[in-house]
Amino acid sequence: MLDEKLLECIETAIKREEEAFAFYSDLSGQVADEATRETVLWIAGEEKKHKAFLVQFRDKGQGPTSMRVADVTYYKLAEHLNEPEASDDMSRAEVFLLAAHRELRAHQFYTELAALYDENSEVREMLLRISNEELKHKEKLEYLYANTSFPQTDGG
Repeated sequence: MLDEKLLECIETAIKREEEAFAFYSDLSGQVADEATRETVLWIAGEEKKHKAFLVQFRDKGQGPTSMRVADVTYYKLAEHLNEPEASDDMSRAEVFLLAAHRELRAHQFYTELAALYDENSEVREMLLRISNEELKHKEKLEYLYANTSFPQTDGG
């Protein structure tokens, strides 16, 4: 059985994933470009998976190893660029940068939450795995941002 502090943390995390899903779902309605809209909806689906993982952990004690850990390149673009405001006339690059900032905050949230638990704790490992997933999303979004903002030309 999970202790009260842990249940409260998991409930907070579930709520954040629901908010992220709603944010990306709403954002997809503001994006005119079909490819960008599909990318935003993909991110929304990822947030839905995170919620399902947390619910499984809360309800059935599903361990952290059920979420894979992948190597991530930490570009840190969002850390050095201002976050754009969500609007109906955002460019493709602005959509990707906005989403990268959101994924950065999610990564920081889970990393800080994990720090509250002992180093060998299963809960800490689970939270760090989710944090890694958020960082992986940020990496993809920063890649899309960079390639949209600075497209390759014939000259190299």
